[in-house]
Amino acid sequence: MGATGTGKSRLAINLATRFPAEIVNSDKIQVFKGLDIATNKVTEEKCKGIPHHLLGVVEPGSNFTATDFRIHAAKAVETIVSRDRLPIIAGKRYDCCFLWVDVSLPVLYSFVSERVAEAKEF
Repeated sequence: MGATGTGKSRLAINLATRFPAEIVNSDKIQVFKGLDIATNKVTEEKCKGIPHHLLGVVEPGSNFTATDFRIHAAKAVETIVSRDRLPIIAGKRYDCCFLWVDVSLPVLYSFVSERVAEAKEF
């Protein structure tokens, strides 16, 4: 978990390339389809082939509650574990080991500027 733009998704993907792991998205907005640029959803290319769960799976306007999210996230974690893989939860408070991503403001500004530049390419 950490502030917007600190590299939580990047860290999760990098960890998942080193361990037999899959990523469970915990961003309450990224769970919805669309808004890819505004929410900075990871692209197929940046996913590096790592399976992602609860990322762009709910239709906008759906009545998808926090309880629904908890149920789906728990099921995703159970499924990942049943395949002897490590679930990496990116961004959500969960009963597990937490890594807080923190960067100095100049580095954060650089990351955010890079994100905006990439979005302009679309």
